[in-house]
Amino acid sequence: MSRTLSIEGLAYGGDYNPEQWPEEVWAEDVRLMREAGVNLVSVGIFSWALLEPAEGVYDFGRMDRILDLLHENGIAADLATPTAAPPAWFFRAHPEALPVDFDGRTLSYGSRQTFCPSSPAYREAALRIAGALAERYADHPAVRMWHVHNEYGCHNPTCYCDTSAAAFRVWLRTRYDDLAALNHAWGTTFWSQWYYDWEEILPPRRTGAVPNPTHQLDWRRFSSDALLSLCRAERAVLLEAAPETPATTNFMVMYNFDALDYWRWAPELDVVSNDHYLRSTDPQSEIDIALSGDLVRSLAGGRPWLLMEHSTGAVNWQPVNRAKNPGELRRNALAHVAHGADGIAYFQWRAARAGAEQWHSAMLPHAGTDSQIWRDVVALGADLKALAEVRGSTAAAQVAVVWDWDARWALELPSQPSEEVRYLDQVRSWYEPLWRAGIAVDFVRPDADLSAYRLVLAPSLYLVDDAGAANLTGFAERGGTLAVGFHSGAVDENCHVRLGGYPGAFRDALGVRTDELFPLLPGEPLALSEGGTATLWSERVRLAGAEAVTSYGEGPLAGVPAVTRNAHGTGTAWYLATRPDPETLGALLGRIAGEAGVEPVRAVPAGVEAVLRRGAEADYLFLIDHGGNGAEVEVGPDAVELLTGKPVEGGRVVLAPGSVVVVREPVGRG
Repeated sequence: MSRTLSIEGLAYGGDYNPEQWPEEVWAEDVRLMREAGVNLVSVGIFSWALLEPAEGVYDFGRMDRILDLLHENGIAADLATPTAAPPAWFFRAHPEALPVDFDGRTLSYGSRQTFCPSSPAYREAALRIAGALAERYADHPAVRMWHVHNEYGCHNPTCYCDTSAAAFRVWLRTRYDDLAALNHAWGTTFWSQWYYDWEEILPPRRTGAVPNPTHQLDWRRFSSDALLSLCRAERAVLLEAAPETPATTNFMVMYNFDALDYWRWAPELDVVSNDHYLRSTDPQSEIDIALSGDLVRSLAGGRPWLLMEHSTGAVNWQPVNRAKNPGELRRNALAHVAHGADGIAYFQWRAARAGAEQWHSAMLPHAGTDSQIWRDVVALGADLKALAEVRGSTAAAQVAVVWDWDARWALELPSQPSEEVRYLDQVRSWYEPLWRAGIAVDFVRPDADLSAYRLVLAPSLYLVDDAGAANLTGFAERGGTLAVGFHSGAVDENCHVRLGGYPGAFRDALGVRTDELFPLLPGEPLALSEGGTATLWSERVRLAGAEAVTSYGEGPLAGVPAVTRNAHGTGTAWYLATRPDPETLGALLGRIAGEAGVEPVRAVPAGVEAVLRRGAEADYLFLIDHGGNGAEVEVGPDAVELLTGKPVEGGRVVLAPGSVVVVREPVGRG
């Protein structure tokens, strides 16, 4: 059964926490929601203590009134199971459910997500409250979607307690069948780590030296699966009560969160949704928005997704929490829509007076309606209403970037050749030039179907199994263009080094062989023979069929190839054995994309982002001026500016500085 969110047009709203306010405020809330164009709010996310004041004792009166009020005012509810914040009475009864950190310290309750994901007591209590909610509200007309939990793994991605240790052993038995297979996979002959009994295996707690890398990798896999098991269990309870109501849980595809393998999570959801917050220290956060949106859309299988949380202004959890610049709220929100979001929501509706997030911005700020944020929120609601027909449209990309959580986890384990090499930095350094060039990008697993693409990029694929490697190299062999970044293909799925020279799994397809790695120190650039500099990494590459495109121009590797190109089958395989400076990398990726026949969405000036969504009856071109300089862009015939409703005259649209234009074009113009 296909379950979709039944809301007209694009969804707009945010987290609504009326329990934090006197009931007489609620009428004002819904009046202002209607003024702003809000049509969907998430409710009940942190209401467990109020909904179940004692074990098995429920008080649904407040929630009844909230949902009735929303429905009466034409506002749909995304009703949450409140399981991200168990109440104090639960932990008094079950102190064993509290999480234990890496150093063996038991953490206290008193905030949120202070539970062990493997705790039987927690699972029982979570399913009980989820079931009670489902039974009561399965047929409530306001409830259009279930919101399972909230930000799984945000504060408790791992727990090192004895209960988790026992659950880890069960997970390992399923994965390996017997201890001989586990010992082989973990390479336990090293440092006398051989296991003779399953009970000897513990989580990778703090030790006096570096823990076994495969042990650590399996722990990350297990921890992601432990939380996924909870999500599946809650989803099953909701599905039984309301088989036609879609469900979601909010991912956190952001720069600093890597706890969950969302490729495994996404198929469990009817609607893929994401939370995304900007870093005050990122001067080009618009690139992070685009990368995140493309990744979430890819997790959703190319279908539209929902932005469940972002901020109207400052957040509350960074060292310095800065407000957004004028026009940034609008640009941020519409950039998410451009990259596939069919709904825009914020944390939260009304800024809190008390609590840990009292200094987090909201749709209705502390200053009330006489504020710039409120005026921007109302204006955005009008924009989203004008873009209603965009809903359901998708994207088409000629380029795929390989993204793999196993590879990310493995690369960032201790005792690598360089701790300066970080997964997301590498992916973003390759993504950014494509973004600047206006080239549409999908993200894919190593084993994905690649037949729709002209170019596949693997910026950082340290770990890859045989099937994934064969899929990628086979893509080039069959006529595609493959580009691989340094330190890729180095280890298999068990973190075992692939012998015979680097880059391991890709060596033959790339036509190179490296026998020694020479990572660079911070601030140690090397000149390249064709111009530009190399940073972060170098290696002693020997050609084995490939041609050198550029070489190191100085240092101990002077004259050694740094970038190579190889004919593989009927396609081409490139190897970047270093990280060129941004300008040089951009030019190189531009050459690779050009040779692969990849074209940008639209020719636009620097500082303007062009993104295309394709519908059944029209295409939608989003033009966003991040540079603040304004621009003119050529568009197709019979084009209409959706945000103004005016036909485009003269085949060109004008972007005012810092503005956004969305153009409806005939199908196939882009």
